[in-house]
Amino acid sequence: MPLLSSLTVRRLQRFAVLMGRLGLSLLGMPAVLWAQDLGKLTVAYSSRSIAPIDYFIAEQNGFFKAEGLDVRLVQIRANVAVMATLASEVDVLGSITTAISAAQRGAPIKVLAVTLHRPLFWLVARPEFKNISDLKGKVLGVVSLGGAQHTALRYMLRKGGLNPDTDATTIVAGDVPTQLQSLASNAIQAAALSPPIVIVARDRFKMNVLASVLQEYPTIQNGVAVTEKTLKAQPKAMRALLKARAKASRQFHENPQVPIDVIAKVLQVDKDTARETYLLSKSGFTQNGIVSEREAREYLKGDAERQKLKEPLPVSRLFDFTLQEEVNTELGLR
Repeated sequence: MPLLSSLTVRRLQRFAVLMGRLGLSLLGMPAVLWAQDLGKLTVAYSSRSIAPIDYFIAEQNGFFKAEGLDVRLVQIRANVAVMATLASEVDVLGSITTAISAAQRGAPIKVLAVTLHRPLFWLVARPEFKNISDLKGKVLGVVSLGGAQHTALRYMLRKGGLNPDTDATTIVAGDVPTQLQSLASNAIQAAALSPPIVIVARDRFKMNVLASVLQEYPTIQNGVAVTEKTLKAQPKAMRALLKARAKASRQFHENPQVPIDVIAKVLQVDKDTARETYLLSKSGFTQNGIVSEREAREYLKGDAERQKLKEPLPVSRLFDFTLQEEVNTELGLR
């Protein structure tokens, strides 16, 4: 005999539906009604590379949904993303270099977390160019003028003996994968590429890797930046986003197979390339989403000098790690 009659089953089903409508479960816990309860956030990142890996891991592993968020990741050129954020068309900036520069010019933006504090760029040139000096008079590509990639490119050219303002022409050439296509077609002759594309350029296209800035200087490249208006209006959503991102960061540092699988899937590379990408890049990422006041102050000073500003903003005007510190305490991150 069946344990429950069909009538009893139907009654239980009707009861479960009623409890769900009341926001309860049969176990007395709140029912999770994802479609109705999710807070929606649009997060912008500038280039398809490992730089926004924490967002990719959080998306692929359901960490955003676990925190009650419906997050849409969109790729937008950094300067356009800043304008879209100021116009309330984007909620969160994942690529924050240009956002910091805008804030120093008066944009009402706050940085809530820093995830990438080392520049993940390698100077890659077509096979016929063996040295940086060979790039004199050539055309080089960047995602956007004045961004982290452009800064790294200028640094490597200068260190190699070239004046980036007079010895080479720099143009906006799309994101990193698009720049590789331009290198292959000879539309540009060199670019500062990030993993995994730098590995693809070296192995598949036989491009030459001429220099790297990974260990040359600190930077503040990726993280979480929002407008002051958004932070004030949605503090719970921002805290939930930071928590999901922090969970992803923990997976990145403690469980290498997780980021390797995500890199392979999202950036569409083979596992060997994904593994080398991870190993090349790991040291560039913070473990707790926070940089020291000294690091932040030095970065702001350098950015102000690049922009020819009279003086940099005080660190406290631009960086607010309060929510990130709360999340770190909750998750036991140091």
